[in-house]
Amino acid sequence: MLLRTLFRSNPSQEHCAMVLFGRNCSEFVRPPPIRTSTRQQTTQTPDTDQLQHLQNELSKSKFSYLHCHVPEIVEVCQRDMLVHENFISEEEEEILFKEVEPKLKRILRYEFDHWDDAIHGYREVERSDWSEQSQPILQRVRRLAFPPGVPQLHLVHVLDLAKEGWIKPHVDSVKFAGNTIAGLSLLSPSVMRLVHNDNRGWVADVLLKPRSLYIMRDAMRYDYTHEILKAEESKFRGEEVPRNRRVSVICRNEPPVATTD
Repeated sequence: MLLRTLFRSNPSQEHCAMVLFGRNCSEFVRPPPIRTSTRQQTTQTPDTDQLQHLQNELSKSKFSYLHCHVPEIVEVCQRDMLVHENFISEEEEEILFKEVEPKLKRILRYEFDHWDDAIHGYREVERSDWSEQSQPILQRVRRLAFPPGVPQLHLVHVLDLAKEGWIKPHVDSVKFAGNTIAGLSLLSPSVMRLVHNDNRGWVADVLLKPRSLYIMRDAMRYDYTHEILKAEESKFRGEEVPRNRRVSVICRNEPPVATTD
């Protein structure tokens, strides 16, 4: 396919696709040791009343974007998977979209054969040259997502997912990004599913509305796979979430510097 041909001839474009998608269970997606919860993992499920209480509390709180039946995951999400709804205005969404759309259109068609079979129906670019209108928007993202002094990748990753596209469960490659990924969602809502690497019963769904910003870091970055559900599977708390074309604008910090003994 075209994308693979480009990869063979241009290493910089291969880097663009490898930035966010690491091979599941391959050794390069395993990070250096990080802080994780010391709570013992179990498969015990809370009873119906406990589940209902948990969901009621989530729906009334600032974590209404989260749907989960496992208290341990809720605890991790409230720390390491944050969503800021309406982070940008409709006008700012239009500014970003109009800026990235011409470059995306240069890629004539959506690809359905990602190099690692992690994503279907996509186009992508990386950008460093942003307009004066877009720069303040991205600076707000960076200020919120990354503490002062944290080295950040200059390139911003733009991922265009077709209406019929989806992203399979994967762990982002630690070779090309650090412990935090911050993404703006444009155009369409979608549902991101998080599943613990070692306990597949630990599942959470995250609703990503248009103009929202998600910040995924640390345990959620390394210990859970994440995916964007197919259009026919796109549901949140039992309600259908209509999927259309979705564009995400993603900022990342630099990966840790490799050390040798």
